[in-house]
Amino acid sequence: MFRLFTPAVRAEAAANLRLALPLIAAQIAAVGMGTVDTIYAGQVGPQALAAVAVAVNIYNLFLIFFMGLLMACSPITAQLYGAQRPAAEIGSFLHRSRRFALGVGISWTVLLNLVGPSMLRALDLSDATTDDAIRFLRWFSGAGLMTSLWFALRFAAEGLGQVRPIVIAGLTGLGANALFGWLFVFGHFGLPALGINGLGLASTLATALMTGVLAWQYRRVPELRGFLAAGAAQPSGNEGGRDILKLGLPIAAIVSAEGGLFVLTALLMARFGEAVVAAYQVAINFASLAFMIPLGVGMATTVRVGQAAGAGDFAAARFRGIVGSLLGGLNSASNAAIMVIFTGVIIGFYTQDATIAAQASGFLWLAAAFQLFDGLQATANGALRGIKDTRIPMLLTLLSYWGIGMPVAWWLAFHLGHGPDGLWWGLTAGLGMAALGLSLRFDRKSSKLRNKAAMAGA
Repeated sequence: MFRLFTPAVRAEAAANLRLALPLIAAQIAAVGMGTVDTIYAGQVGPQALAAVAVAVNIYNLFLIFFMGLLMACSPITAQLYGAQRPAAEIGSFLHRSRRFALGVGISWTVLLNLVGPSMLRALDLSDATTDDAIRFLRWFSGAGLMTSLWFALRFAAEGLGQVRPIVIAGLTGLGANALFGWLFVFGHFGLPALGINGLGLASTLATALMTGVLAWQYRRVPELRGFLAAGAAQPSGNEGGRDILKLGLPIAAIVSAEGGLFVLTALLMARFGEAVVAAYQVAINFASLAFMIPLGVGMATTVRVGQAAGAGDFAAARFRGIVGSLLGGLNSASNAAIMVIFTGVIIGFYTQDATIAAQASGFLWLAAAFQLFDGLQATANGALRGIKDTRIPMLLTLLSYWGIGMPVAWWLAFHLGHGPDGLWWGLTAGLGMAALGLSLRFDRKSSKLRNKAAMAGA
């Protein structure tokens, strides 16, 4: 029987949060770049905000998949570190994961330019908004290459428990994005005012700087530098890529199932007009910003569980996963309360357009409802990644989001006539089922591993 508020629970919660807080800061910095883009686009005008909203969602389709793929670097390095494998073995994986990420980034950028414009033209938008969105996406597409390298560097550092370099790099990227956007969008200091094209350029340059700073931290921080130096003499090969693909493809499917649900919802919002699209972007952007807290806890849970599993202590792995899930659930409840209480203040940061603000206010209340489930599924997923359990969670996620969430959203929105609100309720239904299924899966899997380890040691 699991008891709350014991000294052991408090100690594990403190250990999780010590690791999670820097990761949360890094996550907020990363999503904060999107928040800056949304705020600047809103200042340019409603059409610009709608164009950026749909273009960013096309970009996010690729980002979600490739992020999920490279998230495998975290549990791989965490288990290698927890098992006290030689530094040369860990360092070799770091080098190979970088090469793998470079190939991923090139593919990402090429795909964006090849298929992105066609996807935007297929939406029910005005010709002017579509043209703006295509131009923005082309300026923004260069961020894909550097973001892939960022993911590989970042998730490997997480697995090793080295989170401070990630925070430094993430905050640098956020500050650079705000500065570059201010310069290029509005044309300060004699620069031409490029509008949302300048926004795409600013994001690409800021991402490159953020990645460069993290790569430099690998050379500066003694622990990271030691792993790189030890692994440099190892023979080259593609084992790192195979390891990432084996574990990362199911993770990519999991996060794509959830992220794709949100992206498709955003694209379906276009059926209800550009003001609705813009309002959805405002609400989902703030919801995403709030979600970075339980997501950071989930990532810390992956590391805590992974290091215990690597050491063969599955009782500790189970305990750490349960505590991480509790932390995620508590934070999700507080996030939902903030959205409900401070709705007007939040919307005011994004837009002064009365039509968009009124629609976004209603959307933010609906976003508060699914926050309760989103945090639980994020931390349960993090715990499952820590024990390298990804295939069954992938199936659970696909069923929850695409077997339940999207059909319910479509039925409510287009068959029962609930419109945009129906799409939001479909999101909530999918997230609720995912939270339940993933939590039960971790409970069963971790219990089985704990009992098996106990019998082996008896």
